[in-house]
Amino acid sequence: MKDLLVDKISGNDIKVKVRDTIIGGKEKVIISGPCSVESYEIMLNIAKSLKTIGINMLRGGAFKPRTSPYDFQGLQYEGLKILCEVSKEVDLPVVTEVMDIRDIEEVIKYADMLQVGSRNMYNYPLLKELGKLDVPILLKRGISATLSEWLYAAEYIITEGNENVVLCERGIRTFESYTRNTLDLNSVAVIKQKYRLPVIVDPSHGTGLRELVPAMSLASIAAGADGLIIESHISPDNSVSDARQTISLDSLKEITNNIQKLKRSL
Repeated sequence: MKDLLVDKISGNDIKVKVRDTIIGGKEKVIISGPCSVESYEIMLNIAKSLKTIGINMLRGGAFKPRTSPYDFQGLQYEGLKILCEVSKEVDLPVVTEVMDIRDIEEVIKYADMLQVGSRNMYNYPLLKELGKLDVPILLKRGISATLSEWLYAAEYIITEGNENVVLCERGIRTFESYTRNTLDLNSVAVIKQKYRLPVIVDPSHGTGLRELVPAMSLASIAAGADGLIIESHISPDNSVSDARQTISLDSLKEITNNIQKLKRSL
């Protein structure tokens, strides 16, 4: 892998600012919220609790790429409006996924950070268009992507002029079937040693099992991750999508407390 703009020798580590939140700085950033935006009331209740816990950013899917075309596809533009209203109400920056070049102009009206999902990591036309923006981008690793493929996807954005890229390790597909994916924390350690981009971890998709999320959250921070993105809900079992990997707000609070304890020992 040669001539990468994200290589350590190319310059200083990149810090990405999302409103007042800095990803890649001294503090570990926690992003949380439901997999999908379900309603204004539910989203507001979740966001208020997240704010109390001390979560830095709010996540929520308005556009949902699903394996089956018959599954819930998200509230789409209505979901974006809900996210924006809730964000203003509780004063939390929002990250949400953009799936299509045609949606970029509309999505940036409502979101503070745009997520490129695992399925779109190889969507180079989308990456190039996002590179023309002055908007933070959360780039999730493709489900079967190697480390170099993931980094080159980031380069597609950066070479267009946008260095505000945060990598997100969310597990890769292996022969293991017990968990939804295999969380590759090796990649986190490598990125922190050799590359300039901040990296966070998604233990929700990485495991697919809520009982494993607390342990893998702490393991991610110990590996050097700059933060976490975790799916949470006021009623996890009733979450419209990804209920099995969604944790309760009480569990999230315990994770944040344990991260503070872990930081003091690192």
